[in-house]
Amino acid sequence: MQARIRVVVAKPGLDGHDRGAKVVARALRDAGMEVVYTGLHQTPEQIVETAIQEDADAIGLSVLSGAHMTLFRRVMELLAERDAADIVVFGGGIIPEDDIAELRTLGVAQIFTPGATTASIIEWVRANVTTPVGH
Repeated sequence: MQARIRVVVAKPGLDGHDRGAKVVARALRDAGMEVVYTGLHQTPEQIVETAIQEDADAIGLSVLSGAHMTLFRRVMELLAERDAADIVVFGGGIIPEDDIAELRTLGVAQIFTPGATTASIIEWVRANVTTPVGH
C-alpha cells in the first residue's frame, strides 16, 4: 500500500483571506491526502517547523498580499537550512507572470494562478510529490 501524501497548506504573512487555501486543503484531503492547514498569519519559520514536525512531503503556500517573493524565498531558505529541501513547495495566489519565473529559479515547484481548478492542483500534486518508503 502506498503511503498517503502529506501536505502542509499555509497562509504566510499578513494576508487575511484564506477561503482559497481552505478550498484547496479540503480538495486535497478529499482526494485522499493528509492535510495540515496551519491557519492565517503564519511566519515562514512556523510553516517550515510545522512541515518538518508533520513529516510533510509538500508545502502549499497561498499568498495574495503581494509579499510572495519575500515569503517564498524565506521558506526555501529555511528548508535548505533545516536539511529539508526535499519538501516540495508549491503555491498559489495573485502572482505576476514575471515573478513566477523567478520563484521557479528559487526552487518553488509550481505556482497556480487564480482560476486554477482544484482538479488540476490535485493532479499536479499526485504527479510531482512522492512519499518516501515507510512514510
